[in-house]
Amino acid sequence: MILDFFKTAANLKKISRQGWIEKLSLDNPESVADHTYSMAVIGMVISDLENYNSEKIIKMILLHDLAESKIGDFTPEQLNKEKKNELENNVFNKIIKNLPNLIKSQYLQIWQEYQENTSLESKLVHQIDKLEMALQAKIYKNDGHSQKKLESFFESAKIDITDPKLKELFTKIIKDIQ
Repeated sequence: MILDFFKTAANLKKISRQGWIEKLSLDNPESVADHTYSMAVIGMVISDLENYNSEKIIKMILLHDLAESKIGDFTPEQLNKEKKNELENNVFNKIIKNLPNLIKSQYLQIWQEYQENTSLESKLVHQIDKLEMALQAKIYKNDGHSQKKLESFFESAKIDITDPKLKELFTKIIKDIQ
């Protein structure tokens, strides 16, 4: 039961981030697991600095893309948000169905909170997702990829990041781009 959950999570190492493939034509882009790890580090530090519920935020980050281990990573151009949420919700429920009830209900609650994006923690995690994406875009830019091809990633992050601390970090990430 638990081993199946672990195998599913480990499969995220094989799932490439689709946006980098589509926009940059990368053969070997970061995996969803790479992205999640970077988000977890960012979330841990920001949570600790700002006295947020670090455990909840880190759990939310670790769970937020888990369904992609079964369905893959979709860009907004490939699948609209409503359809993606429906697909991910169905798959997430299947992934956690054999976990012990205590943690299954906890993970489901955290997952639903992330999907609804109404709590302080969920709003922060959504913004950390964008910040990490901007950081990765900056890494790809420093590796020689076109600023023009990366612009949509930076613009998306600029619009969605509103938390003052994350906004400050985003500004530092893009500072020497323009």
